[in-house]
Amino acid sequence: MNRLKSYWILGAIVTLLVILVPIWFFVPGLRGEREDPWAHMPEYPEHTDHTGLFTEPLETGQDVTRACLECHPDAAAEVMQTAHWTWENGPYELPGRDEPVYGGKKHLLNNFCIGITGNWPPCTACHIGYGWEDQNFDFSAEENVDCLVCHDNSGAYIKKNAGYPADSVDLVAVAESVGLSNRENCGGCHFRGGGGDAVKHGDLDNSLLHPSEELDVHMGKYDFTCIDCHRTEHHQIAGRSISVSMDAENQIYCTDCHSQKPHEDDRLNDHTDAVACQTCHIPEFARKEATKTEWYWSQAGQDLPENPHEYLKIKGKFVYEKNVVPTYAWYNETADRYILGDKIDPNKETVLNMPNGSIEDPSAKIFPFKVHRADQIYDKVNKYLLNPKTFGEGGYWTEFDWDKAARLGSELVGLDYSGEYGFAPTAMYWPTTHMVAPKDDSLQCEACHVEGGIGRLDWQALGYQGDPMFFGGRKQQLGIADDEVSMGGNK
Repeated sequence: MNRLKSYWILGAIVTLLVILVPIWFFVPGLRGEREDPWAHMPEYPEHTDHTGLFTEPLETGQDVTRACLECHPDAAAEVMQTAHWTWENGPYELPGRDEPVYGGKKHLLNNFCIGITGNWPPCTACHIGYGWEDQNFDFSAEENVDCLVCHDNSGAYIKKNAGYPADSVDLVAVAESVGLSNRENCGGCHFRGGGGDAVKHGDLDNSLLHPSEELDVHMGKYDFTCIDCHRTEHHQIAGRSISVSMDAENQIYCTDCHSQKPHEDDRLNDHTDAVACQTCHIPEFARKEATKTEWYWSQAGQDLPENPHEYLKIKGKFVYEKNVVPTYAWYNETADRYILGDKIDPNKETVLNMPNGSIEDPSAKIFPFKVHRADQIYDKVNKYLLNPKTFGEGGYWTEFDWDKAARLGSELVGLDYSGEYGFAPTAMYWPTTHMVAPKDDSLQCEACHVEGGIGRLDWQALGYQGDPMFFGGRKQQLGIADDEVSMGGNK
């Protein structure tokens, strides 16, 4: 009897397996199937060979644009609606301010070359237009849009001051080469911003033109170009940086291709509510080329031996670093912002773009940043940062006179200048989103979870009582029930 009962139980189990295994195998989601990231890759139009299409001489950049507009009549108007053209965004209604403020390079100070007002020609060498030499640039003239800077496929296109093509450029040859944007098109400005390769962004430099798989798994192993992630419609390029903006609009996310829970191990998936993908998958930045991490304008003007990675008379002293461990902070994709005229305490570090977010903010995640520190000129009486004139007649790079540079720059931006200046410490945060390492090189548990010590993450500085491995996640440490708030989102 017992043997018959055993046979009956075994038969029932086999029957259940026959029913359930096919369901588990074929029904999506029941066996933890991961979404195919390749299904979300953009489709591109078929390339049109432009060889021989330009029958008239092309003597200026504007000549090229006029020729382009004959077949692409809406292109310039679309470009002129973008921040790449206006160099501004907003207006923003910010807490504690009576008037809306604008962001973008056109208006904001940084702690690299400080500000573009009065210094237009060298800054606007990276503008997607021709001729922005001063405050009178015509932003409404379609022929001033530079089509070649984003579409040259010859590799021979170079821009000079005010965005004009360099004298050596064969405009016909470059125009005939045009096609989809490639890494060199984007990298020409974004890899080399701030005065040279790897200066601004710790995760963007010329090493990404032809990277190895170890340096960037997307570009090196899978041959991604920038526009595979920074997708573009009607010339609106997806992507946002808190170096120039304060909102969370027009972002791109890892989950544009990858699923919200991409790991086979649910313990790792549990991290995605509070930890950005980049935090684990970009363990270091500046992994090939050293990046600038400190800039001391106060040391400029001395007749010392010059080295672009250590000292230049016109710019001061620098510190470059390689294989840098990021600074980690809560980030909800928006930032507070220093606005021209804001008061500072010169004895404390002024953060020009502090990331917003905290452990209490359900939309914030722990994110990796490059932090660039500098000292820059400020008004000792009015207690605010100044926008000095560095380029051209009367500029610091010409006369090495900070007082004159401060006076001329202040006149152009409409700030009172007391005649007394000094140098105050500042910092800028740069989100780290490129140079994604292969998954085998991503951070392992012990990098952050260290019993009796501090690993990569200073848990108490991030607002935790202690390591979540021993004290529980942020919901538990804050005493929040699971049904009170939904952490995370499509980020």
